[in-house]
Amino acid sequence: MPLFKIAIGNTGEASQPDALRAGFAEFFSMIIFVFAGEGSGMAFSKITENGSATPTGLIAASLAHAFALFVAVSVGANISGGHVNPAVTFGAFLGGNITLLRSIVYWIAQLFGSVVACWLLKYATGGMETTGCGLSSGVSPWNAVVFEIVMTFGLVYTVYATAVDPKKGNVGVIAPIAIGLIVGANILVGGAFDGASMNPAVAFGPAVVSGNWSNHWVYWVGPMIGGGLAAIIYDTLFIGDNAGHHQALPTNDHF
Repeated sequence: MPLFKIAIGNTGEASQPDALRAGFAEFFSMIIFVFAGEGSGMAFSKITENGSATPTGLIAASLAHAFALFVAVSVGANISGGHVNPAVTFGAFLGGNITLLRSIVYWIAQLFGSVVACWLLKYATGGMETTGCGLSSGVSPWNAVVFEIVMTFGLVYTVYATAVDPKKGNVGVIAPIAIGLIVGANILVGGAFDGASMNPAVAFGPAVVSGNWSNHWVYWVGPMIGGGLAAIIYDTLFIGDNAGHHQALPTNDHF
């Protein structure tokens, strides 16, 4: 991937109105996503009186995250690009689709949105703990890192194929649902092992509110590596530098 695609941005960019609007869009999209996704797990615990995990609970979590992400990406797409994930933003940065300074605005908004959603959940449920992601018995941190790399690779690869690629055509219409579906599918695979985060912000909010930082690094290292690899591979192999039948990459920060 050509390094000249990576852009730092100018110093005043973070305070520009469109950047601030994009940041607010990411903030509210993240609240929507985390409130529904994390909330579904808390609702399951309430119904089962903190019972053990079941296949039904895993399917419910998969559906809740898939539906919520579909909506969260859709409502933010025309304003911020609908990243709703620091790993997606990192992948977009590596592909030259967003500057570093605007990426920082997105990351702050995404993390803060996750924290606010978890605080709201804790208050609304009368003090129930936000559990977030965790490793199951027999799963080591490095096992989980591999899970997160592969799952996030699939997620960001899907983002690039359906939303970023200049020749996506009509496929772009289904980008939000495709992104939601790959997350839901990956939860069915990895949920029983490490919680299937694929999103550092999804792990960050519950950790802040609950105070449980056990193995938290896993949910940053894995997704950032996986998202970065997907961006580099897709951009290099399928977009390239002014490849023949491709249009130029958009100059704005929207997908």
